[in-house]
Amino acid sequence: MIHPITSLTNPKVKHVVKLRQRSHRDDAGQMLIEGYRECRRALDNGYRPQTLFYCEELYLKNLNEPEIVRQCAERGAKLCACTAPVFEKIAYRERPEGLLMVGPQLARTLADMSLPENALVVVAETIEKPGNLGTILRSADAAGVSAVIVCDRCTDIHNPNVVRASTGTLFSLPVVETDSASAIAFLRERGFCILAATPQAEQLHTDVPLTGNVAIVVGAEQYGLSETWMSAADTRVRIPMFGLADSLNVASATTILLFEAVRQRIAAGQLSVFPPLRVTDRCFPVDG
Repeated sequence: MIHPITSLTNPKVKHVVKLRQRSHRDDAGQMLIEGYRECRRALDNGYRPQTLFYCEELYLKNLNEPEIVRQCAERGAKLCACTAPVFEKIAYRERPEGLLMVGPQLARTLADMSLPENALVVVAETIEKPGNLGTILRSADAAGVSAVIVCDRCTDIHNPNVVRASTGTLFSLPVVETDSASAIAFLRERGFCILAATPQAEQLHTDVPLTGNVAIVVGAEQYGLSETWMSAADTRVRIPMFGLADSLNVASATTILLFEAVRQRIAAGQLSVFPPLRVTDRCFPVDG
């Protein structure tokens, strides 16, 4: 029988609370994954947590939380039962669901990526808000993107808000952090068409081909793409706008661009209208 943690000053509790801060996450090489859906998707993609904190009292009840606990144990995670007050102390969410994993940070590099033919890649440069980066990952997963490259980061991909806004899709596709020069060289070597999204472009996003190897580059919310990426772009496009706003939220703009690429790829026979549900262990091999 596992005796639950009851003390709010327990060292394990203090450690989890500290992991909300980027400096502590980086020092420990760890990240937080909270919530049923996020934990489920991490495990489905082969992620190996180091510790699972759980509180049966806070379970949503209509889900299969015990299966999450079982799989974490199978993968060698330490199980820590908690009372409700303790779990609410470590939880990042306002309405915790009784499941929180602590595990290693993602350490993928450009050299680790193996891209398919006609790859669609998202490059996100200096995205400032974790919620926007997480939403970009969610849209990228939905659009069947082959990889997301985060350049010259302003926000940490391991931020709990990134994990939450991505709804766990951070674990379902390769996400790599690097600098812009390395990303440009990587894409050039593989024959990608680099497409920059900017409100100042003359061409509409619907007027350019988005099939084949394409990298869609989006930039910071306030200032847009840097001159580095604007100069590297083979094509610049804009999304037509008819109101008073002079730009879209970066996550919204990314979603629009991605699903125009999806539309074109379906028309070209590169994507199926009814793709299979993508649950894969390619990102984190369970036996590796």
